[in-house]
Amino acid sequence: MVVETPAESMMDVNHFGQLARYNAWANARLYGVVATLPDEAYRRPIGLFFRSLHGTLNHLLGVDRLWLKRLTGEGDHPNRLDAIAYDNLRDLAQARVAEDERIIAVMDGYNALALSRRHPYRTTSGQPQEQVLGDILLHFFNHQTHHRGQAHAGLSILTDAEPPSLDLLVFQRGAPTPDLAALLTMPKR
Repeated sequence: MVVETPAESMMDVNHFGQLARYNAWANARLYGVVATLPDEAYRRPIGLFFRSLHGTLNHLLGVDRLWLKRLTGEGDHPNRLDAIAYDNLRDLAQARVAEDERIIAVMDGYNALALSRRHPYRTTSGQPQEQVLGDILLHFFNHQTHHRGQAHAGLSILTDAEPPSLDLLVFQRGAPTPDLAALLTMPKR
């Protein structure tokens, strides 16, 4: 098996743009189902790494903000990986939509040369680090998929039903994105 090193791999800006749009689509599908849950179920500890859907979805938003701050120098982010930035789902969903739009815009701003360059940042412990931007972005999107998968499994546990598919292939085939306008206008819980 041949493993390409970062310098040998060909990074395609279109792939990262597609992943950003997929991310927004998958989040909308996930939040669309989460919004139908009773508040008690949404907050119930069910064995996820961040305990509940509430904790997991807050973690995802927080880490996206952390990486975007590292990548762009702009924006706020939590100082803890388990921070609860939004205590109610409506505000969290509004923030998620805004962050997904921001992710798309940032990805659309990169070119192949930018993806091949090393990017300096500091770890959560404050240590300086530097990696190829394309490799950072691979981690960024993989992290989202990892924890979104946990939330997806959590929905199965809570509803005893199969949640909507979040497969990239389903996105590529044109499955519709739920309209979260109703979610964004729901009462705070």
